[in-house]
This record gives sequence, structure tokens and C-alpha cells, in this order.
Amino acid sequence: MRDRIVRRGILPVVAVTALSTLAACGFPGDDDHKDSARPPHGRTGRVDPRSASALRAVVKATSRAGSARIESTTAMGGMLSLRTDGALGWSGDPVGTLRITYTGGRLAETMRTLNSTSMEARVLPDAYYAKVGAAFARRLHGRHWIRYAYEDLSALPGGSGAHLRDQLRSTAPLQPVRLLLASGDVRRDGEETVRGRHTTHYSGTVTAADLNGEGAAGLKAQLEQAGVTTETVDIWVDDHDLLVKKVERGELSSGRLSSTAYYHDYGVQFSAAKPPVADTADFKELIGTPVS
Repeated sequence: MRDRIVRRGILPVVAVTALSTLAACGFPGDDDHKDSARPPHGRTGRVDPRSASALRAVVKATSRAGSARIESTTAMGGMLSLRTDGALGWSGDPVGTLRITYTGGRLAETMRTLNSTSMEARVLPDAYYAKVGAAFARRLHGRHWIRYAYEDLSALPGGSGAHLRDQLRSTAPLQPVRLLLASGDVRRDGEETVRGRHTTHYSGTVTAADLNGEGAAGLKAQLEQAGVTTETVDIWVDDHDLLVKKVERGELSSGRLSSTAYYHDYGVQFSAAKPPVADTADFKELIGTPVS
């Protein structure tokens, strides 16, 4: 019975932790979406046309760059706080390697019951792979990786699986840029040096109900899925139209959301190998396997 609880309780937690990580890093969003600088109804006059043009240039430059390294910290009320570092690529199929360290919250405590304070994750074209700790691996007949095929993620509770699937399939750090463009509230807030790089600071307030323009429906659905109605977004862009830093703050049903991410080494080359089959357990099979 305890193994049943672990499989049906902890397995979704591992995936939801990945969802929280990628959302906070700013990766969700379909690269085929187009951005609109038109102000939403009722919010005319708040758009700085030059800022909107600059952010459209960021979308183009980021898409061309193809990959980057990421460092981020995230706090999601009392549910989860974590630190992430790694590399993600979006030129062609999504790929990535991440090290996720749990620093607090209820989900972190759940993972600590299995002596797990951090997790290695790999984003590959066919699936998301999560490496578990030794204690959890013993319950998986010694296997250390869990494979979450994108088409199988609908089995996750609360509809979060489809959201996670969509996020994992697009790893470019474009969501905060697209949110500002679709919000109708974007302005230039001066120039700053961030980690030794000259940047221009843009900011705005994003309200889900006011998002407008092409691609806004998907962005609105992502915010609603996360339980966010309003958030502030700040981004810092370098002289090559590439995102250097982003900060998002908002309110969730579980408490306050705060995330900060830094991006560097655009165009970096890295490998994201599929874990050995013999050392991998399949999420769908584990969820569906009866345990005595």
C-alpha cells in the first residue's frame, strides 16, 4: 500500500515540480505565435511603441540564438521554492539539462521524505526525464530515471499535465516578453548594468483578463492554469536584443509567486542524452501498475 501511495503521490509531484521550474524560468510559449502591440480594450495609451518594437526584436533574436544557460530562483507561496541551473535549446526539437534544488515548501518536504533535496532533469524530443534519489530508486527496482512521455502527461491531476506538455515542448525564454507585448502595458524603465552587461529595463503589469492580440489566448490559459490573475513583469535586455534577466511577481491561490532568472551563453553547445533504458521507469506504466 505504501508503494501505491509513493507511485500515485510522488510521481505526479516530480512532474509538477518540473512544471513549476520551467514556468518560472520563462520557457513556455509556442514559437509559432505572433505578437501584437495593440493595446487591449480599455487600456489604450499605455503602450510605448518603441518598447513594443524593441521586444519584438527580442523575440526574433532569441529564436535565432537557439539555446542559452539559465540560473533561476523561484518561490510559489508555501507550496514550493527552488533553485535551478542548466541549459536549454530550442533550435529544432526541445532539449535541455537542468539541476533543480528544492529549498522549501510543502512539495520540497514531500521530496525530502525520500531523501531527495535535488533532481537532475532532461528535456528531450520524446519525453521529460527526471532522476530520483536512491531511496525512491529502490522502490523502482533500482531504476533512477522516470520517463514522462509528453502524450502521457494528461494522467496528471487537475489538468496540469496538458499544461506541462505544452511547456516542455517549447523551451525558448520568451513568455515574459510575450506577456508584456500582449498586456498592452509595457514601458522602458532606463538602462542598467546586470552582471557586467549593459541592458535596457522594460516593465509592465500583466492582467490575464486584459491580454489581447494573436497568441493571447494561449498566454491567458497558461496564467489561468497557474492560478495567476495579475502579475508584474520586469525584463532586462542587452545590446544584442537578448534577455539577460527577468523578474515576475504575482499572486497564486497557494500564495505569492516570485521568480528571478538570468540567461547567458546564448548559442551554447551542450548535450542532453537519453538515460539508459535499463535505468529508466515509465511514468504511465508505474501509475497503471497494481501494487500489492
